[in-house]
Amino acid sequence: MSQYRERFRAVRHAFGAFRRRVRQRKPLLGSVRRGVGRQIARVAGEERVNSWTATYRSYRNRFRSFVHQYIDPDSWYYPYLKIGIKVFAWGFLLLGLYVFTLNNNFLYLTGEMPSVEELKNPKLNQSSEIYSQDGVMIGKFYAENRTPIKYENIPKQLINALVATEDARFYEHSGIDPRAIGRAAASLGREGGGSTITQQLAKNLFKTRRKSNSGLLTRIPFIRKIIYKSKEWLMALKLEQNFSKEEIITYYFNTVDFGSNAFGLKTAARTFFNKVPDSLNVQEGAVLVGLQKATTSYNPLRHPKRSRERRNVVIGQMAKYNFLTKKQADSISALPLVTDFTPENPYSGPASYLKNAVQDYVKKWGEENGYDLYTDGLRIITTIDSRMQRYAEDATGEKMKQLQRTFDNHWRGRKPWTDEDGNELPGFIDSVARRTERYRTLSRRFLPLYPDSIMYYMKNKKYKMRVFSWDNKRGYDSTEMTPYDSIAYYKRFLQSGMVAMDPHTGYIRAWVGGLNYDYFKYDHVKQGKRQPGSTFKPFVYTTAIDDTLINLSPCDRIQDRPFRKEYRENGEDKVWEPRNSTGYYTYSHMTLRRAMARSVNSITAKLTDDVTPERVAEYAHRMGIKSRLDAVPSIGLGSSDVSLYELVSAYCTFVNDGETTEPIIVQRIEDRDGNVIETFTSQHKRAISSETAFLMRYMLQGGLQESGGTSQNLWSYNLFKNRNELGAKTGTTSNNSDGWFVCISNNLVVGAWVGGDDRSIHFRSTDLGEGAKTALPLVGSFLEKVYADQKFKSLQGPLPKIDSVSKEYQNCGYSDDEEETSESDSTETSGEALDSTFVLPPPPPEQTTLPDTSGR
Repeated sequence: MSQYRERFRAVRHAFGAFRRRVRQRKPLLGSVRRGVGRQIARVAGEERVNSWTATYRSYRNRFRSFVHQYIDPDSWYYPYLKIGIKVFAWGFLLLGLYVFTLNNNFLYLTGEMPSVEELKNPKLNQSSEIYSQDGVMIGKFYAENRTPIKYENIPKQLINALVATEDARFYEHSGIDPRAIGRAAASLGREGGGSTITQQLAKNLFKTRRKSNSGLLTRIPFIRKIIYKSKEWLMALKLEQNFSKEEIITYYFNTVDFGSNAFGLKTAARTFFNKVPDSLNVQEGAVLVGLQKATTSYNPLRHPKRSRERRNVVIGQMAKYNFLTKKQADSISALPLVTDFTPENPYSGPASYLKNAVQDYVKKWGEENGYDLYTDGLRIITTIDSRMQRYAEDATGEKMKQLQRTFDNHWRGRKPWTDEDGNELPGFIDSVARRTERYRTLSRRFLPLYPDSIMYYMKNKKYKMRVFSWDNKRGYDSTEMTPYDSIAYYKRFLQSGMVAMDPHTGYIRAWVGGLNYDYFKYDHVKQGKRQPGSTFKPFVYTTAIDDTLINLSPCDRIQDRPFRKEYRENGEDKVWEPRNSTGYYTYSHMTLRRAMARSVNSITAKLTDDVTPERVAEYAHRMGIKSRLDAVPSIGLGSSDVSLYELVSAYCTFVNDGETTEPIIVQRIEDRDGNVIETFTSQHKRAISSETAFLMRYMLQGGLQESGGTSQNLWSYNLFKNRNELGAKTGTTSNNSDGWFVCISNNLVVGAWVGGDDRSIHFRSTDLGEGAKTALPLVGSFLEKVYADQKFKSLQGPLPKIDSVSKEYQNCGYSDDEEETSESDSTETSGEALDSTFVLPPPPPEQTTLPDTSGR
């Protein structure tokens, strides 16, 4: 007892010394107080301040009189009681000031707090989902991969596991658990933390510990933790006032991070167990709850042993709080850890290449309209038909696998990157390697001191990797390669792109940008631009038919003979002499329909010269080509790069009665509740006359109907039932670097491109590399699959007709080129013949005038 008395005396002595020091400084404090008083009087007025002071002293004296009625001011304990009351009052005042500072971020000391509206209606960062036109989800965009779930879909045992492990008194407290805080403080956190489920929700929901929510005082380490905890306590109290316990549990499971890019219970259940939440059993739910302690340390994929141990701790807690019997807990704890890891990739599934285009489009739209693609939970309904997309991907896979086998056999024992003379390009892989990110990273690391180290890591060191493979059913091979070997391996693959579009609405129905998005990210539909070859020729014929100064018809004739054009480009005199793909000329007078069907270069070159390259470029732009076109003599043979996307869009003008149709990839956008925000429609604009559009449809049919037409391989596909009519044009560029094919029907326009990553990678033979052999099979197979589906029976039928045609286009009379020939569509824009040893036959008498088109 005497020991405690001594301690009490020591405390009294220390307290007395503190009071003496305070009294010694009273004069200084008094002068400060008087100075502050004078400043207040100057601002508020001396009379008003005196009134306030008098009122304060009156209330203070009344309070003292009231206290002295019950407590003797001369008693020994009175001074201590007085000091205690002052400490309590000042503490209460300081606490109020602290809470005020937290709530209002006073002087930017503590960082932002959520507003009342945000606390009442908290907004979850929710992934935006992409759907096909027929309602199939084809992908997501997200900052946090989260799909919300309702309370009734959360298993009861999962809720029990969470409460037992994280907050046993969850249903008893109002957001803060004093007992848990006291236990955590007494054990220094060894027996668990003091945070409640509501506090954890506040931290997850409002990101209280982000730098954006920090203030000046949070830069001090110890103070930072106190401020963060205080803010979470305040928010927890407010959340408990605004939401029921069930709503808090629901918000918790929708906000929490489970690791492996899985946010929220629904995504986590699918990622770790490939299940929906209400199908989770007790042990699976315990694994997910166990992840809340540390998502990396207890990840069941990286650390299965630790995850199982943590799972059993959760099950033990459930038994401790009578959510499970001891027997049940023991039997469940003995079970092995079983997972079915199914991570979500935003670009997995169908239409992977389309998703990039959708992302760019909706992101730009969102910036203009105040929506965030990655957090606002938008529902993006695209124009893609999931069935057509599947048919397009299947057709591309089947035909490109066959074509790659032919290409590999064609180049067996040799490298396919060659120059104009067929010789291997020296240093080709070196030049490609220098453009890679790996090479640039190594250069920053080793140059200029250790250049040999770059070559070691690029050419000598092998790495484990997965590489794309047509031969493996999984679509890839696991192997070891150097970076140089992998570049050479991938450069041997032929690439492709295919797109299908509704010519009347502008809706993109199918989009295949490459072989496999996981291994080839470059999109050959919209991103890639190459010379279109003979698929550009219809724009020349359109100009000749639609331009009133030329005013030709499909029956007009031009002679197939050598063409020579002298011109000046960039101050330099040049001569252009294109050759036909066959290497010879027939010298016959062909109708325009037959000339386009056979893809005769000399006639197209002559026609381009007659209408002028500038007019051809103007018409092509008017019809939907957006790329820059050089108005040079070779423009009609496709010498300027364009994308497959814009080429197919321009061909839609022929079917849509001469009106351009702006391609549409997004049909409408809805908010997270399904309310339509905006609907998108295509813009139509008159480009050519209805009659010209009809005549060009008739001309394009010539590719299948005319003798020697380059599109006749399309007859080998089952496409012509139900009176179905098709028109088409093939295209092949110099050295067979690019193969093109565009096909029109009454309700669908489809285009395809095939070629190497680089123009130097190609077939050596036109018989193998022309568009009719490379790109046409993709379109033919795709349409065959589409037309075989009864749901698309309405897509078949004749091409649109018009009531009257002023120009002659049928029964063009006898032609002097009736001999059956085998034509290709290769366009040698360089002017070189395919066979340099071929000797031209002597020409017939020269015709110096154009055919008479006056009608006389």
